[in-house]
Amino acid sequence: MRIALDAMGGDNAPVETIKGAIKALEEIEDLELVLVGQKEIIEQELSKYNVDKNKIQIVDAREIIAMTDDPVAAVKGKKDSSMNRTLELVKDGRVDASVSAGNTGALITASQLKLKRIKGVMRPAIATMFPNKKGNMLLLDAGATADCKPEFLNQYAMMGAKYLEILLGRKNPTVGLLNIGTESGKGNEVTRGAYELLKQNEKVNFIGNIESTEMLNGDVDVVVTDGFTGNMVLKTSEGVAKFILSSMKSEIEKSFIYKLGALLIKPALKTIVKKMDSSEYGGAIFLGLNGISIKAHGNSDSIAIKNAIKVANKFAQMKFIDELKKIIVIEDKEEI
Repeated sequence: MRIALDAMGGDNAPVETIKGAIKALEEIEDLELVLVGQKEIIEQELSKYNVDKNKIQIVDAREIIAMTDDPVAAVKGKKDSSMNRTLELVKDGRVDASVSAGNTGALITASQLKLKRIKGVMRPAIATMFPNKKGNMLLLDAGATADCKPEFLNQYAMMGAKYLEILLGRKNPTVGLLNIGTESGKGNEVTRGAYELLKQNEKVNFIGNIESTEMLNGDVDVVVTDGFTGNMVLKTSEGVAKFILSSMKSEIEKSFIYKLGALLIKPALKTIVKKMDSSEYGGAIFLGLNGISIKAHGNSDSIAIKNAIKVANKFAQMKFIDELKKIIVIEDKEEI
């Protein structure tokens, strides 16, 4: 597989992006990477490593879309940006997938402009993995489409279920609609309408409304919501996780007895920390586009970049886009 990496995208680029690329090459057999960005800077970073140059290609791109740039203006104004060039490689079929840790809004905009939606897809969704008591679950939309219609959420459910089936082999995954209560009449006009559509949709295993407190108990595989709510849930969860870990560390430092206790449960703590670490889950895919565009976290370190590349590689290997097209064209022939 050939994966394109936006080497200049993210808070820690290009040092961590290049380092992550090297780690991915070490772990993934038959992987080839196309690093996109300012050639001289990429070459300087690569010189730090003993790497097989036959597995790396550099595509020069002179501009960088900053994390503070206006998404639409940056995508349209910076034609020679590393982000734009990375996605063009996917569009032209020169690579199988792309990864970027750059400006999220810009990446959503650029991905839609370059790759277009799969025929029949109403709106794209960011699908991201979440840890739970029984392993993990999928949340979508995590920020691609803020204002949704019931039909969008119904389609998200089908795409999310297909994601877990193809990538994780999870047959007939359960689908829950995020709401303020479990009763069928709860929520606003959008969630009430989505509930009725999902209840009638024989292609998904819909278990009804779920509250945010139920998300992590392990009883639901796919959680569907609008992009505004989903992004708030994602960011809040990340903040809570950081707060808990920081508080634990602070309290442990206060007492010698606490430190001794921490040593005894250190393996368990490491497992919990790893499960809560977003870098372990790699990147999130923009579901519904006619190409694989993976968004890594803006502050990704080399491990997160490596895992994002692994996610992109797996999507490409499984021919995910072709599989997704099979259910979208059949289920939704008209766009809204």
